[in-house]
Amino acid sequence: VQLQASGGGLVQVGGSLRLSCAASGRTFSNYAMGWFRQAPGKDREFVAFISWSGRRTVYADDSARGRFTISRDNAKDTVYLQMNSLKPEDTAVYYCAARLLPDGSRNGEDYVYWGQGTLVTVSS
Repeated sequence: VQLQASGGGLVQVGGSLRLSCAASGRTFSNYAMGWFRQAPGKDREFVAFISWSGRRTVYADDSARGRFTISRDNAKDTVYLQMNSLKPEDTAVYYCAARLLPDGSRNGEDYVYWGQGTLVTVSS
């Protein structure tokens, strides 16, 4: 499956962005999807995942759970990450990833397919 992430940009502290990740090439509903991010000089980190049905979502921590929402539209072959109340520490390149299993994983190595990343910059 090919993944194309979009929706990043420059936003002020407290603002919102919605990232999208469009999939093509395979049956999207067969894949659990995850969002990860990598800030400059830091390791990639898990943000959230959603099961292939969309019924189960998991977030990295309480901060992410309270400000971010992962969702998917299997009819549009797209997964989203709605990000609200953005903070400077959210600045990173955000990647979507897919794994051919019902449920996602916090471990990036469990995902086979990756999008190219979209840059989110939160200015203070």
